[in-house]
Amino acid sequence: MSQKEIEESLNLLQKDWDVDPIIRDFMLGKITNVSDYPVKVKDTVFHIPYLADSKKYILWKCFWPDCHNCCDRQGRLPLTSDDLITIGKGLKYQKVSDFVKNETVTVTYREPGPSGQLTTMTTINLKRKKDETEAEDGTHISCRFLDDEGGCSMHPDRPGVCYLYPFSTWLENEKGIARVHATYQFTGDCPGFYLADNLDQMKDELKEYSKMIYDYNMASNRTNREGFSSVSFS
Repeated sequence: MSQKEIEESLNLLQKDWDVDPIIRDFMLGKITNVSDYPVKVKDTVFHIPYLADSKKYILWKCFWPDCHNCCDRQGRLPLTSDDLITIGKGLKYQKVSDFVKNETVTVTYREPGPSGQLTTMTTINLKRKKDETEAEDGTHISCRFLDDEGGCSMHPDRPGVCYLYPFSTWLENEKGIARVHATYQFTGDCPGFYLADNLDQMKDELKEYSKMIYDYNMASNRTNREGFSSVSFS
């Protein structure tokens, strides 16, 4: 996302939520004295930003059900092969192929990888609205499965990627061992970020998300092997 898009999202967010001015400046690239603090929780390494000048970590917690902004301003919903089966059954499809034909859109997009290289992704995405097209990929759309009370009408069978927000994740091979890494997505849409002196307040979230993130990356890797999606680097 561009800084302009993040600023627009933050301005919308601040109509309903308080956003720490330091965190706002950080998201807009105005704070550069930042270091990466890696924290290993089981098989997932979380990369937590540490603001040297403020001597604070940026932590996160979810405000659901008071907030469902990530569903109101959804960007894309890539599906794993597990999602195709589970969600298809939940929507009463007998065949995965019929579910893919009627409820998904295949898109290709590019984004920076963890080492700065460009990553080209081709994925099967759940349509956030019935008539969604590939041209709308990456734009903000309110998810059609968001109910009137702010809950997901598909839960607990919603896409695996939904469980991960606001984390962005990737898989690395470290001496033959699959190591999953995770960091925040700073899109300006989530009010859950806050500053803290240490990581103690986020221990429960890190423990819970460690398993979810690891399982999702294993499912994504399997999805690539099965030919439902592809990844290339340049």
